[in-house]
Amino acid sequence: MTPSTCADSGAFVIRQTFAPYAEGPLSGLSFAVKDNIDLKGLTCTYGSPAWGAAHPPASHHALCVEQLLGAGATCLGSTVSDEFTYSLQGENPFFGTPLNPKAPGHIPGGSSSGSASAVACGLVDFALGTDCAGSVRVPASFCGIWGLRPTPQRISAAGVLPSVPSVSTVGVLANGLDTLCRVMPVLLSSCAPAPRPIGTLYVLEDAFALTAPKIQARLRAVIQALQTRVPVVVKPLTFAQLIKGDWDLKACNEQALRLLQSAETGNSIGHWVNAFKPHCSPGFEAAFANVRQLDRRHISSALRHCEQLFAAVSAFTASNDLFCFPTVPLLAPGKGQLQAPEAIMDFYDRCMAVSSFAGVARLPELSIPVGQVEGLPVGLSLAAGHYQDLFLLAAAHELFAAID
Repeated sequence: MTPSTCADSGAFVIRQTFAPYAEGPLSGLSFAVKDNIDLKGLTCTYGSPAWGAAHPPASHHALCVEQLLGAGATCLGSTVSDEFTYSLQGENPFFGTPLNPKAPGHIPGGSSSGSASAVACGLVDFALGTDCAGSVRVPASFCGIWGLRPTPQRISAAGVLPSVPSVSTVGVLANGLDTLCRVMPVLLSSCAPAPRPIGTLYVLEDAFALTAPKIQARLRAVIQALQTRVPVVVKPLTFAQLIKGDWDLKACNEQALRLLQSAETGNSIGHWVNAFKPHCSPGFEAAFANVRQLDRRHISSALRHCEQLFAAVSAFTASNDLFCFPTVPLLAPGKGQLQAPEAIMDFYDRCMAVSSFAGVARLPELSIPVGQVEGLPVGLSLAAGHYQDLFLLAAAHELFAAID
């Protein structure tokens, strides 16, 4: 790793080394953190220079950072985030677009863009991000690396700037599954569970229907390879069958996740943005219009929908079942390509419809790099039942150790 490599990647906001507190299970590993996670003595910018200028340096590391340092890992600094973490693109007009080394010229995905870039460029072994509507999973898929969105509230959010507390979670991007399997027991404060057989692998057909045909073909070939090499029962499943209702993934996003995201973003940063009127990019201002225009009388309905969907998915899912679907239904767009309103809406509607499943159902989801389509990385996601994070990692190891 050289200074020029770090600079060329555009992944870091601040390069500063924080040594581990002691030897431990993560000794020898390095990590970075998204710029909405506190590092002692540094100021989080939240992807916004105006926010950074208005807030003091952190008095403490975030608790999740303390856990990693206490387990022997070395922190190398903070990484670029999308503005106020309110984007899936990874293009920050103030800090730049971090390099996607697996797809130069294409966006890295956001909002944990710098964390994904730092891992994909080999600058760190793993990185912390945050995920509400796909902000760990989308960059993991676009950059061809591993990305885990844990069960919400499994990892402490103390020292993490506010976003959408009902749905958001700290997540991890890594250069390999073995690294994730070392890091996650530390962050989850849990020991690996006793091995148990995988139950049913449900293929979420609604998500495949939203996905570009060539990506579908690649991912179905991976699933077919699993069936021929590993004794696992694979069954197709629609969202309506799962919840025993007439909802689909688009409705899950539009009537639950998106409303909740807008409402809680308004509570988290809306007052500061409206009162202090910071300099914001045109892209953020356009997106934030959803927050300003939200009819907050619908919030209770969105919360009820989330609770009903969580209960339905929990009742359906056995502790050793898995769900399988495309992480992102589209290939990574080129830098600057998402300009027209129609292109932006298609990108977000499709991506968030797929990401809303694990988000609303409060499931851990793992994005797995499974090759390329048209020279661009694609990810296949596995999701497990609520609180089954370490089973999910063990199941992924069993399934994907068998594939070249």
